[in-house]
Amino acid sequence: MVNRMVWNNLMFRKTRTALSVVAVAVEVLLIISTVGLVNGLVGEISTRTRGIGADILVQAAGASFLTGLSSAPMPVKIADKLAENPDVEVVAPVLIQSSGGLTVIYGIDDRFRRLGRSFEFLQGRDLHGDLEILVDDVYAEDNKKGVGDHVEYWNRIFKIVGVVRHGKGARLFVPLDTAQDLNDSHDKVSMFYVRLKDPSPAQTKKVLNAFRDLLPGYSIRSIEEFTTLMSVANFPGLKPFVRVMITISVVIGFLVIFLAMYTTVLERTREIGILKSLGGSQLYIANLIFREVVIITGLGIVAGIGSSLLLRKIVLAGAPTLTIDITPEWIVWAALIAIVGSIIGALYPAVRAAKQDPIEALAYE
Repeated sequence: MVNRMVWNNLMFRKTRTALSVVAVAVEVLLIISTVGLVNGLVGEISTRTRGIGADILVQAAGASFLTGLSSAPMPVKIADKLAENPDVEVVAPVLIQSSGGLTVIYGIDDRFRRLGRSFEFLQGRDLHGDLEILVDDVYAEDNKKGVGDHVEYWNRIFKIVGVVRHGKGARLFVPLDTAQDLNDSHDKVSMFYVRLKDPSPAQTKKVLNAFRDLLPGYSIRSIEEFTTLMSVANFPGLKPFVRVMITISVVIGFLVIFLAMYTTVLERTREIGILKSLGGSQLYIANLIFREVVIITGLGIVAGIGSSLLLRKIVLAGAPTLTIDITPEWIVWAALIAIVGSIIGALYPAVRAAKQDPIEALAYE
């Protein structure tokens, strides 16, 4: 009986109910998609780093896991010193430069190809000339580029000579010498990827210690440690961004639920007076309001989750380089946040309705 009354009240005010559901859905959508986009971005970079096939990463002295992505502070001859270690299979120097945004270009030589699996060519061939560039399949699809097309970086026109399968570090690759010349970084590189003959934990630790003795003060980490550092908390600006977006989402949900329930209580003053005159307790009246909120929030959560999944498909279809990682954990968190925000938003209207004087309510016009 009570549930039927609640449902009829919601259906009587269809527009307001629909807007409230949409507000909760937007709240859930913003939380899931924002966190999913950030986690997807970080996770995708970590996956591509693992795909390089290296076991150890050597960066400049004092570098963090982000430092060196757009600079060349180390002499390339360090690679020869590292390669002297009998447990090392190959040392690949890499010059990393930003191409704008989060996309970077790797300047590489043949040693990079010997790290793990080699490039898997889907189209074209490998690099031979100075102003040639390899792109991965995700970049090619996103930018509608293929073998024979041209792209501009560092005020130079590069010809795409090959499309490779994604997952080996960067999305764009040019010859190391070319990158050094065009960026005025002669005989300098950003980092060294090292592959070991025996990548077991004990052997990796042994080589790490040897490298640290050889290059005191340099940032030397195993790839496992390096990728572990790739979290939202360690990326400058991402954690505050996520917090701000979640806060905005909660405020939206709170205000809409508050306004919807508050105006509902005002419009139903006489109805509440009748219920109280018939013996309805304060708890009973508050219960009616909260049941309406629960139904609205539940519908909004379902719509928000569905919208998030749909948005992910649309984003992947339109921008393959973007990854939205929707996890069950954050679906649950988004639902809980929406529920708490809705309950808080309905609290004052429910208390106001429960405390109405039945005589005054019946006389209300």
